[in-house]
Amino acid sequence: MTEQQGLAAMTNRTSQIERTTGETSIRIELNLDGDGQCELDCGVPFLEHMLAQVARHGSLDLQVRASGDTHIDDHHTVEDVGIALGQALAAAWGDKSGVVRYGCAYVPLDEALSRAVIDLSGRPGLVFYGTIPRERIGTFDTELVEEFFRGLTNHAAVTAHLDLLRGTNAHHMVECLFKAFGRALRQAVEADSRAGGQVPSTKGAL
Repeated sequence: MTEQQGLAAMTNRTSQIERTTGETSIRIELNLDGDGQCELDCGVPFLEHMLAQVARHGSLDLQVRASGDTHIDDHHTVEDVGIALGQALAAAWGDKSGVVRYGCAYVPLDEALSRAVIDLSGRPGLVFYGTIPRERIGTFDTELVEEFFRGLTNHAAVTAHLDLLRGTNAHHMVECLFKAFGRALRQAVEADSRAGGQVPSTKGAL
């Protein structure tokens, strides 16, 4: 692939995903090359707050509409939004020709510090390190943070190491983790001007 072909392949990196099960109904529209605009209606306000961080700090345009059995709890909605967002990312970046592939970001928020390191490897894997010091942030179950990212990484087929390095305020810790993920994702999907439009792997495919 020539550099011109590689750059052409990186235009219109958008996707639309609809996912409906007996528990949730989700529609996502995504533009990898946006400027952080988002429209979010998930029925889980804290999840919307976190998705807005990913959009803004990842420079993604993101629309998410989700309805689910939140009368039971938020688990299915949060997990399934993660799954659908992973599918949307994979659809938008295609074969990943010409991208940087790797991303790493540290983000502080007051006393909290989080790190996200990701690889658009084609191999799903999540390593989640750290303990959130509260079971709930408002009404949001903090166990769902890891469930969201597991759904995303499994269906985007990326490797992600997400580390809560320090902090005492649970909201701060989780928020800076989502911000770090957005920044690392932005870095990984950017065009590599020296790659000549090639897939960033000696195997020739990811």
